[in-house]
Amino acid sequence: MSRLVSSSQPRTSLVRWALFVIPVIMLLGSLSGLVAGSTTQNAWYQTLIQPAAQPPGWVFGVVWPTLFFLMGLALAMVLHARGSRYQTPSIALFVTQFLINLTWSPVFFHYHKVSAAFYIILFMLVMAIATTVAFARVRKAAAWLMVPYLVWISFAAILNFQIDNLNPDAESLYVPAVTSQIGSGG
Repeated sequence: MSRLVSSSQPRTSLVRWALFVIPVIMLLGSLSGLVAGSTTQNAWYQTLIQPAAQPPGWVFGVVWPTLFFLMGLALAMVLHARGSRYQTPSIALFVTQFLINLTWSPVFFHYHKVSAAFYIILFMLVMAIATTVAFARVRKAAAWLMVPYLVWISFAAILNFQIDNLNPDAESLYVPAVTSQIGSGG
């Protein structure tokens, strides 16, 4: 009996999915943060009282790309899984939780809606848990790749909650834009 598919083709297909999906997830995640101004250099963010558990700013720059990479790889594994009846619902859950993720940074950093961002991150966490459970039905390894994301957004939800409690006026804080004034030298 001859084989229609070589043993290396399934692995190659996964690599192709990964080479497409991972950069897309990383790019969209990065763009969401960039457009929203979600850095520790954000003037409004710097005026907020930070919780004691707040990690240094560089940690976010390491953690989020790593999480987006792992999420992209998990999604690629699920996209590659042929024949699973849970594949389509798993993908739908992933897309839903990822779109919710993309809304958090603009709501928090751009619009300064700390309370709304907290409810968004709670909903994101619920959807990410549902995604992870669904991924486990398709590929257990894909579900395990989602675990660091679940841990991080749980921690982020706690930070968001604490920032909201420490800064009840966060939404009304006015931070003037930085301007440069060039004198005429006269």
